[in-house]
Amino acid sequence: MKLSLWPTPFYYKFEEDLEAFDSEPCLIIATDGQEYFGDLMRFAPEEGVFKIQPFNGGISRLKEESVNYLRLLHPVHLIKISGLINETHAVFGASEKQACSIVFVNDKRLDGETVGFAIDKTGLYLFLVHTDDSVIRCFIPAVSIKHYQIGKKIGQMLIEEKIATHKEINSGLEKQEQMRHQRLGEYLTNEQIVSSEQLVAALGRQSGTVLKLGDMLVNENLITHEVLQEALAKQRTDKKVALGEILINMGVVNTEVVQSMLAKKLGIPFVNVRKFFVEPSTFHLVPINFVTKYSILPLYHTDHSLIVAMENPLLWEPLNELRVITHLTVVPVLAAREDIVFVINELRNEKTSRQRIDELAVGMTFDGGGEESGEELVAETDNTLVGLVNKMMLDAYDQGVSDIHIETYPDKRNTQVRFRRDGVISKYFEFPPAFKKALISRIKIMAKLDISERRRPQDGKIELKLSQDHKVEFRVATVPTANGLEDVVLRVLTGAKPMPLELIGLPADVLARMKELAVRPYGLFLICGPTGSGKTTTLHSVLGLINSPDRKIWTAEDPIEITQEGLRQVQINANIGWTFAAAMRSFLRADPDVIMVGEIRDIETAKIAIQASLTGHMVFSTLHTNSAAESLVRLLDLGMDPFNFSDALVGILAQRLTRRYCQECREIYTATDEEIQALAEEYCTGTPQLPEQVIQNWRKNYLNTEGKFSLYAAHGCRECEGSGYKGRVGLYELLEATPPIKKLIQHQGTVEQIQTVAAGQCLRTLKQAGIELVLQGQTNILQIRSVCN
Repeated sequence: MKLSLWPTPFYYKFEEDLEAFDSEPCLIIATDGQEYFGDLMRFAPEEGVFKIQPFNGGISRLKEESVNYLRLLHPVHLIKISGLINETHAVFGASEKQACSIVFVNDKRLDGETVGFAIDKTGLYLFLVHTDDSVIRCFIPAVSIKHYQIGKKIGQMLIEEKIATHKEINSGLEKQEQMRHQRLGEYLTNEQIVSSEQLVAALGRQSGTVLKLGDMLVNENLITHEVLQEALAKQRTDKKVALGEILINMGVVNTEVVQSMLAKKLGIPFVNVRKFFVEPSTFHLVPINFVTKYSILPLYHTDHSLIVAMENPLLWEPLNELRVITHLTVVPVLAAREDIVFVINELRNEKTSRQRIDELAVGMTFDGGGEESGEELVAETDNTLVGLVNKMMLDAYDQGVSDIHIETYPDKRNTQVRFRRDGVISKYFEFPPAFKKALISRIKIMAKLDISERRRPQDGKIELKLSQDHKVEFRVATVPTANGLEDVVLRVLTGAKPMPLELIGLPADVLARMKELAVRPYGLFLICGPTGSGKTTTLHSVLGLINSPDRKIWTAEDPIEITQEGLRQVQINANIGWTFAAAMRSFLRADPDVIMVGEIRDIETAKIAIQASLTGHMVFSTLHTNSAAESLVRLLDLGMDPFNFSDALVGILAQRLTRRYCQECREIYTATDEEIQALAEEYCTGTPQLPEQVIQNWRKNYLNTEGKFSLYAAHGCRECEGSGYKGRVGLYELLEATPPIKKLIQHQGTVEQIQTVAAGQCLRTLKQAGIELVLQGQTNILQIRSVCN
């Protein structure tokens, strides 16, 4: 082995050009304690040979079994390789340096601090800290190692971080002794990866290379040799129950804490592989039998490196084999075994279809005009394409996606598919360029649209049957784009049932007033907000409240997203003239008590709605406006008669949806006075309220047991795929049509005038409702600003 081929630790490279060194000064410590200083002339660990020219003359050849370790005396500088692991990918980042301890077969020890490590069948390579910016390379032959430890012991780290005490660890051990069907060999298992996987296995499944758990506990004086022997005697017949499970149940530690410690311990990031989109080309780099045999998941690759997720990066055999297979530098990251297996199974289920795609795409040629000459080879009826489109829609439904975006690009660029979930859009899949036209045509066929029309937008609907009595619908919109291409957006319509009004997240005072307004015998009630703000859900919750056998309720919707028994629901079809206005005129001849029109889009619909409410009917509808006050002005600007409008209006509910903290990983902390003051000032902006008065009111509702204000933060976990958010929560602003508000409508007041009067009636604005959610620990101010500004 040339000295220039000396391995580097993961995520690093040498700053120096080591090709310049034919030999290097070194120190060899022999097993008999003798020291050899000289120039290392030949280093062949695979042959077990070390050739050294001592400084005092002569030549020495040492066999590996006679060497404890070899240390090169020339310091080198390491440079961290950027871009291999994006910080957003890592649940917990790696530490720069790790403690290391080697116990040799002759019971001698080597302790120090290393910047990463490398391992293969010949032995262990360390990079011992020399100065702040340089390291000394060290090699320990495998035959000389009795035990080694990279990073501090987990138990020691738990205690040093003040997460667990000696007493708590002992308490957990006592519980384990008392419980039947347990084994000691899996003690800190669940700490690392929230499963019943073994910590010992996670740190090293090879025998004799990692300090055994029992030895660790004895060394830390947490158990005695007698207790260890008794526990080991039970191992052969006892079932697996990890100490980590006991400690978690006791509330001593949580999963995320131990994951972060493993990242620090080994200097390797801990990632959540479920959040990665693994490209088919990356997954296919490694044979499937290899992936399943070792539970190693290829994540992504560059021109020179392959990043893989594995439970135990100390296993050098599969890493070396993988280097040979791929001819790439293999860089491991830590991941939970159950997550790796889950993703592998998901990808295996898709592999046949994706291989078919690759086979179709291989060898296709492209003409000079920018369109694929082989594109027509993939038909919209191709079985692979049909299967993938169906799977795409089913995945969207299963994952709670609201919209599917299919985006086409010219020339040889792939077609991108992205999902919007909880208001955030992210990548799902890429179709090869050869599928561009066929993919769009397939969706058009399913939606009964004209596949030959590419110049004008089209709207349609797809119904996908999941079972005999369960179906999911998709609203389809095609949009012509540049270069004669088309994009498609599919809105997922789940055919959901209405939620009870009490469960949609209305504040108690708003809920009480909504219940009173909804049962009025006549009038106009509006719900406003941008697309995707939950207006339809709220509207159907209100209808569910008043839906009873003694009321006749007609609804006009486009599309019908939520169904409920007792409503007479009508689907609008503008292509045949069946518009909202036409449906409402029809309803007025059909003896209604309540009319719900999905959206007021034009002056005709607005006038009919007002006329219906003035003639003894309760009318509900929605508007795409930003606030309750703005809704009033918008309708007046459309040409509504201000006197009729003011007489008809009952109230307006404005709403938004914002991302909610993940309840699994959110953490409470004591807010500073400056944070509370800033929230109060923002709460009062645009209103006559004073921050000091607001803070005083908050003290009545939001102080913790210590008399302080608390806020929350979430740093990400498996449950939320590392984002810190899961689900959404509503913000609501209710404006009642009181006499002062009606008077302003009659005089066509401005938005500012209406808001001022409403504030005097204790109107809680959307921003104020959001800040109260921040104080309740539901979200943070950045999310509130993103939907309210």
